[in-house]
Parts: sequence; C-alpha cells; structure tokens
Amino acid sequence: MGAVAVSLAAAAETNDTVQAQSPRQLKEVEVLGVKQMPTAGSSPVTRITASLARRLDIDAVKDIGEIVPNFYTPNYGSRMTSSIYMRGLGSRIDQAVVGLNIDGVPFLNKDAYDTDLPDISSIEVVRGAQSLLNGRNSMGGQINIHTLSPRDFQGVRAMLQYGRANSVKASLGGYFKISDGLFTSLSSYYTHTDGFWRNAFSGSRVGTDNAGTVRWKTVFFPSDHHSVTNTAAFSVSRQSGYPYALTRTGQIAYNDTCFYRRNAFSDGLTVAWAGKRVVVTSLTSVQYLDDNMTLDQDFTPADYFTLTQRRHEWTFTEDLFAKGRRGRYSWLGGVFGFTRDSRMKAPVTFYSTGIARLIEEKRNEMNPAYPIKWDGDVFPLLSDFTTRSRGVALYHESSYDLGNWTFEAGLRWDYEHVSCRYRSDADASYTVYKMLDNGDREFYRTTDVSIHDNGRLSQDFNELLPKVSVTYRFSSGEVYANFAKGYKSGGFNTQMFSDVLQQRVMETMGLSMPYKVSDIVTYKPEESLNYEIGGRCDLSDGRVRMSATAFLISCRNQQLTVFPPGLVTGRIMTNAGRTRSAGFEFSATLRPLSGLTFITNYGYTNAVFRTYNNGRADFRGKRVPYAPAHTLFVSGQYDLPFDVFGWRPTLAANVRAAGDIYWNEENSLSQPFYAVAGASLTFARNAWSLKLWGENITDTHYDTFYFMSMGNSFTQRGVPATWGVTLRLSLDTAAK
Repeated sequence: MGAVAVSLAAAAETNDTVQAQSPRQLKEVEVLGVKQMPTAGSSPVTRITASLARRLDIDAVKDIGEIVPNFYTPNYGSRMTSSIYMRGLGSRIDQAVVGLNIDGVPFLNKDAYDTDLPDISSIEVVRGAQSLLNGRNSMGGQINIHTLSPRDFQGVRAMLQYGRANSVKASLGGYFKISDGLFTSLSSYYTHTDGFWRNAFSGSRVGTDNAGTVRWKTVFFPSDHHSVTNTAAFSVSRQSGYPYALTRTGQIAYNDTCFYRRNAFSDGLTVAWAGKRVVVTSLTSVQYLDDNMTLDQDFTPADYFTLTQRRHEWTFTEDLFAKGRRGRYSWLGGVFGFTRDSRMKAPVTFYSTGIARLIEEKRNEMNPAYPIKWDGDVFPLLSDFTTRSRGVALYHESSYDLGNWTFEAGLRWDYEHVSCRYRSDADASYTVYKMLDNGDREFYRTTDVSIHDNGRLSQDFNELLPKVSVTYRFSSGEVYANFAKGYKSGGFNTQMFSDVLQQRVMETMGLSMPYKVSDIVTYKPEESLNYEIGGRCDLSDGRVRMSATAFLISCRNQQLTVFPPGLVTGRIMTNAGRTRSAGFEFSATLRPLSGLTFITNYGYTNAVFRTYNNGRADFRGKRVPYAPAHTLFVSGQYDLPFDVFGWRPTLAANVRAAGDIYWNEENSLSQPFYAVAGASLTFARNAWSLKLWGENITDTHYDTFYFMSMGNSFTQRGVPATWGVTLRLSLDTAAK
C-alpha cells in the first residue's frame, strides 16, 4: 500500500468520514503509492491514528478487536492462532476472512498476522467485501497498517513499559534524513511476559512470550515524479502454551511440552511514478516464515499423543497498477500475481494411553476372541507435505462524478492453482493373542504394521468478482449503496492426515476405514454476495461526526472449523452449505469542549445457517459459531486544562465489549455478552510522556475460546486485571 498519505495522518482518531479528494501531482510521489481510487471509495472505514494507538497500546492486529464495529479478534492460543471475525464471517484455521497489508506487504498467511509493530502511524480497517482490489481472503474487509516514515519524522522514538506478570515492552527507533531526497529509519521492538496462568500438573507458567522485531525503512525520491520505498522486517517469537482449561475442572493440567516458535522475514518494495494524468505503482514483496507448533493435543495429564507442525514457507507477490483521472472520470486497473511454497512436517506421536484407548480398545471391541497388545509404548504417525499455490488476477475499477452523484463499477478476474504432495508413514507391530475357555490368553502371532502412502492433490479456483456502488454527497455528508462479491480460497486439511493414517492402521486390523483422503482433506472456496447501504455526516463544524451502515451477506460454502465425532486427533475445515448475515454499524465522534473527545463504535450481526446438515443434525436457523452478535467500543479522553509541576495531564477511559458468542453449531454453549474496562492517566512534558494505566480493571471473567479434543471440552479464559506504567520519548531533531 506504499507510504502513509498525508490525508490519513491528519484524519480524526476513529473518523469514519471519507471525503472525496482530487488527484494531484506532488513532488512527494510517495503519497500516491496507495492502491485506492483517485476519488475516495464508498466503503465504511475506521481509521486509528498514532495518538489513539499509543493511548490504547495498539501494536498488533489483535489489539484492534471491538474498536472497529463488528470486528472481533479473540486473544487465545499462540501468535499462530490469529482468528478474525468480521460481520459473521471468519475461521480459526487456514485462510483469513480479512486481508492485511503492512507497509505495502500483503500477508497471504494469517498465521503471520500477529506480529508486533513499533511506531504505528495509522491503521485503516475497511469493512465489507474488498475482493475487487485485494482479491483472495478479503471478503470481510481489509486492514492497512502503516508504520512511521522517516520522511515524516526525523529523530528518536523510545518506549519502555512494565506491567503485571512481569510484562515488559520496549522499543527504540532512529529516523534520519540523509539528503533532501533520501530518508531512512531503523526501529526495534521487544516484548516479554511471564503469562497469567499456571499448569496445575507441572506447576510451570503457561502463556509466556518473548518476541522481538526489527524494521528498516528507506524512502528515496530520485526525481520530482518518482518515489521508492523499501521496508524490511525481521521478527522472532518464542511462546509457551497453551492456557486451555478442562471445563469440568476449570484447571489447566497437561503433561507434555507445548510451545510455538516463529522466525519471520518480509521485504516490501514500492516504486511509484506520477505523470501528468496517470500514476503507475509497483508493489513487490517477499516473505519467509519458519515456525514450529508443538503441543500436547489431548491437553490432559494422560499420555495420549502430541502434535508437531514444523514449516518453512516462501511467498512472493507482485502488484502492478495504474490510476488516473480525466475530468469527471477516474479509473484504476492492474495485475496481481503471487507464488506461495510451503513445506511442513506434521508428526503425531501416540503414547501408552493413546495406544491403549485409540487403537487397542477399538480393535479388541471388534474382535474380543483374538485381542491384541501393541509392541511398544510410542507409535509415531509421520506426515510430510509440500503445498504450492500460484495465482494471477486482473482488476479494473471506474468512477464517474455527476454533480452530487458518483457511480463506481469494477471487475476482478482471480485465478489460483493449489497443490499438495503428501507422504504418510507408519511402522510398528502388535501381538495377537487367543482367548482360552478359562479366560487366559495365549500367543497367536505377531503382525507388522508398515504403511507408506503418498500422493498428490490439486484444486483450481476461478472467480469473477464484481463491485458496483453509488454515492450521493450533500453539504454535510454523503449516503451510499454498494454491491460486491467476496471470495475466500479453498485448501487442504493437513491436520487430518494423521487421522487418515490412523484409520489405515485400523484397516490393517480388519476394521473399516471411514476416512478417504480425497473426501476429508480438501475443502472448497467460500463465496459471498454483499449488499450495503450507509451514510456519514459532519455537524457543528466537525464537533459531531457520525456514520451508519446496514448490510446483508449471503454466503455459500462458508468455511467452518469443526471436530469430527469420536476420539480423533485432528480438526477439520468444512464447507457449511449456506449462511445469511445481516446487521448494522454505528460510529460517532463527539468533541463538545476543547480537549474533550468521546468515541462510540457499535456493531450488530445476526449470522445464521440457511442450509447446513452434517449428516447427524440439521442446523438450519442456528447461529454461526465464534462470531459475536454485538461489539462495542466506548472511549473518552480529556486533556486537563492545567499543569502539574510542568507536566500536562490527560485522563482517558474506555470500554470494550463483545457477545454473545456461540461455541458450537448446536448453539448449546455460549459466552454471554461481556465488557472490559480500561483507564489511563498520562503526563506529558516536551518530548516525554508518562502513562499510568489499567486494563480489565473490573477483573471481568470471560472466555475467548472453546474447543473439544478426545471427547473433552476446553476453554481459554480472557486476560485478568492488569496494570502498569509506560514511559515514552519522542525527540524531533528536525523541529525548529
């Protein structure tokens, strides 16, 4: 998305108003590297400025949940589990429903979404289907995050924070002007926490996190009509986990090691050229992901089984587009391509209890006259995958102004080919006994288990994604109506290969094989038709700003994460027939007095199944799980009109709320509507600021996650009451 536009830096903290702007030829071509129409679009937008991000300690995507209407990012598991729900759409694994760009780099894998960012300058969340310009996995919306540019600030930025559970955050950045046309910066970020929970079995802490990030940004203006921006980032994360408590006991208690480790690198290059009527931009990126998730998958003190996922992944993207305006007509068009190559090893290792319950008991129930005994206490099921994705897209959008009216229309053709080469191996043996009449057993034979399966699966996705919108502007605002098609790509359930292999083992014992690779491993794309009407208005010379949106989404093949019945080891992505999501959003910013600001953002979503029958139950009319019905953010800030020993105080408070959230398709379990409150008192003087803060100050108890494993149900509790202090330095060496 290029560098931060000047207009975004000057936007109100969560001002949803998007005003039409005329294209202009600037010497600072950097501001034109943004992929949006020369005239502003009609989609509802929530913008978070640097000041609000600092006040709310926003340094990652997971921190903006509830602030944006109908946008929910539950904080659970590890940094790998970056689940996002928008307007009733979303999923826990694999493809994202909301796209993410950070300093021009599009993240195609949501497992890398949760990364810490020093010195955020703005966050833009566009709600509704954004597939026309952003393609796959942006059917719910698009997040654009910009970090501070050395073009806009020269000097030093530093931060040090300490909070409950020995939670430490620290950042340091230097921003420099090398010459009139060359700027560079180097920033770093470090975070540590001991975690808020303990494993009752081992007594060790759960949820510890150590992470670090380094970002290097360079901005170069070789001429009055060119700009080049490059941002390279490297991050490291080491986490222990997972704080999943057994619901019937309320305790976190498991015996095997759980952790998540990640190394990630990304580099984004934006090159822009501005002619008299046309701006041409190239956005090129490369990303590398090296991570390891290892967990006690039964999450109990028993020796059932563990899962490991070790992955190496490379992603390359290229987005070449042009935009311009001639009179009343504006246009934008381009071509996008990507490659993504992932190599994963995912062994599941069975231990004594798992072997006894999942293999021996099942087999002996079927043939009690000839019971078996496994030879050994450890049984590994080995899986190795190579997944490749290739995609190309062509897109165009046109806009025509007719007085107060603006008409927009666009179309995107999106093609993707995804393939998976797999190899599954199992080598073991078991002894068969014969039951005698007196109840004793005698040796019958020893049977070897040797399974070596391999194969290749592939899918092709071809999508046409139209968008049409109409906007009417009046003196104090505008109203608009949109139609757009959204799209989320399909893929493969790699975690289910261990279950397929387990069933192949059972087949060698004369039992049935309920799973077939072709049936259980692949899932189809998710498609949606999105209808939206809304409006914005500014009153009282900008002291009151309001926006409202109503939407209806018809979704086909919605992707849901479910756990197959019985004692299985994996989770599966499935397509759940048709769903319907309807709701509305409201945002308001009120500035009644100088230095006093109130913000309210509310979203309501009613997402239900229209057709979904999993073969055991019909869920028609049931609420779609994991997506909250309500989100609410209320914030107040007051810059007190006096000094305290030369320091200017600011008092702030906020409430975030979400719910109710159903945990299963039956709607038999749910998290009721809950609210958490935060408050802060900040003292500022010259380049320094000191903030005393508290989060969840009422110590509200709520759950952020629910799942089942081995027939047991587990939850993760939300973060309890925390408090701390933050010291910041912003030394502007360019200031006069």
